[in-house]
Amino acid sequence: MSNSIEKAEDLSVRPDRFRSVSAVEYRAALRRHAAGVTIVTLNSRSGPVGFTATSFASLSLDPPLVSFNITCTSSSIGALQAAESVVVHLLGAHQLPLAQRFSQSADQRFSDESLWSPLDTGEPVLHGTPTWIHAEVQQLIPAGDSVLAVCRVVRVYWDEDGDHVHMPLLYHKGAYSSAVPLDG
Repeated sequence: MSNSIEKAEDLSVRPDRFRSVSAVEYRAALRRHAAGVTIVTLNSRSGPVGFTATSFASLSLDPPLVSFNITCTSSSIGALQAAESVVVHLLGAHQLPLAQRFSQSADQRFSDESLWSPLDTGEPVLHGTPTWIHAEVQQLIPAGDSVLAVCRVVRVYWDEDGDHVHMPLLYHKGAYSSAVPLDG
């Protein structure tokens, strides 16, 4: 199966209507927003593929849909276009080394086979992940220098024993961090 990147007229930019902010301004604003760190994995003809994504979001409850972005220049974009499904891993703070591994060179991401095992459908599942979501790729939509992936959830897993132990891994102000519960 091949997922073509579909045109989405409503995502087009109208530069004459509003002033654009610079990339520097935009990055500076978004660095102030904490985002959960995920790793998206999939199976390709040449083996497992994975990348970090802080753009993961719940999109719809009925049907259950999730989304994430990937840059058009990513080494994983071709594999995503050919993939039928993905696994999105919602990382815990204890998985900082895994997030760092998947933010680096693609050839090192799956080199340690003790860190993952394949689902029966072939997608890699990373061991120790508090929550993961298996989803079927529904649509790939171009959006500027990125592609928005819309995926239908087909299976979920969460570590019921880990809810009180695993704080989520976050990315904030250009660095990894974790959440601290607030009283109230």
